[in-house]
Amino acid sequence: MRDPGTEPDTTGSTSTNAVRATGGALTTTISVSIPVFLVGGLAVQVGDELGFSPAGLGLVVSTYFGVSALASIPAGTLVERHGATRTARIALGLAATVLIGIAVGARSLWTLTAILALGAAANAMGQLASNTSLSRHVPVHRQGLTFGIKQAAIPVATVLAGAAVPALALTLGWRWAFVLAGLLAAATIPLVPREIAHRRHRPEPGRATGPLMVLGIASTLAAGSANALSTFVVSSAVERGIMPGPAGLVLTLGGAICGLARIYGGWQADLRPERQVSVIAALLVTGAAGLALLAVPGTPALVAGVVLGFGFGWAWPGLMNFAVVRLHPQAPAAATSITQTGVYAGGCIGPIGLGAIAHTAGYPAMWVTAAVAMLGAATLMLAGSRILSRSGRR
Repeated sequence: MRDPGTEPDTTGSTSTNAVRATGGALTTTISVSIPVFLVGGLAVQVGDELGFSPAGLGLVVSTYFGVSALASIPAGTLVERHGATRTARIALGLAATVLIGIAVGARSLWTLTAILALGAAANAMGQLASNTSLSRHVPVHRQGLTFGIKQAAIPVATVLAGAAVPALALTLGWRWAFVLAGLLAAATIPLVPREIAHRRHRPEPGRATGPLMVLGIASTLAAGSANALSTFVVSSAVERGIMPGPAGLVLTLGGAICGLARIYGGWQADLRPERQVSVIAALLVTGAAGLALLAVPGTPALVAGVVLGFGFGWAWPGLMNFAVVRLHPQAPAAATSITQTGVYAGGCIGPIGLGAIAHTAGYPAMWVTAAVAMLGAATLMLAGSRILSRSGRR
């Protein structure tokens, strides 16, 4: 049974509230996640000025996701105590400050890393506040689609970061790209929907924490494998004799398919909400097949591997949030903070660990290892979700 304080509004303004919540979640997610993608997209220009190598970029990104993992559960507590609206606005203000702070104050690798770490805290708060806003403003039968749209904002942020290179970095300079992004992030603060009524919730003692931790470990394995694809696929393809341009285009194709798959996955989740565990597992198995194909030389294997591994193997986060929120409507931020910690941990340790395997044993061994990890994630997803479903029926 849903807590009355968490039911979406059932008045005549339900549709308007749902649209505003979806729009607010989309703009919030893009704004709080753009700092790290902008650093990645402008890495050549930023690295040339600040004097760091690709290894330095890896350190920056890993630190970002590591701080996001550490901040996730405290951010969930913050949302439950102070509400999604206030937390989202704080996150957007912090993201805007970080973006402009990088433009003004980043003078070395270490200052860039320190400023971006604050952006990681903004990301954790904004993501969980958006999850809570959707769970409380959007009718249950439409939440799958809205979670899919919200998670599709991540590939959108990647595209925007890439577009910033020719539009701003190569004309006005990379710092102006961060200034513009910061101003746009600040401009989205009024788009955060006001909560109808906020109730403070305390997580029920011991309720489903164990199963959620299993799902969090599964998310770590799956996210680590998927993040490694976006990190290493171009360099891996070049080592096999494929030009960087076509390899980059294939990765862009995979990102576009990933965004569409997240939206479609959310739409089908509303039709069959009880089957999403199986859908997530199937996506991960498909993704594992794609990662294994990347160990095979040749352009056809590259295209198929990226489409399956990235397009489908990274399409599940929205479904995960939907499934967890559906079973924990009283405390959606606290519940999703546990699984989100796993996603961030994968983003932190996956590229480092798999990169070490690539360095010592080669890219084919790395892709096979990533595929095995993603299969393990599928198994843990099924095990954890079955226990979680039994807990939700008690």
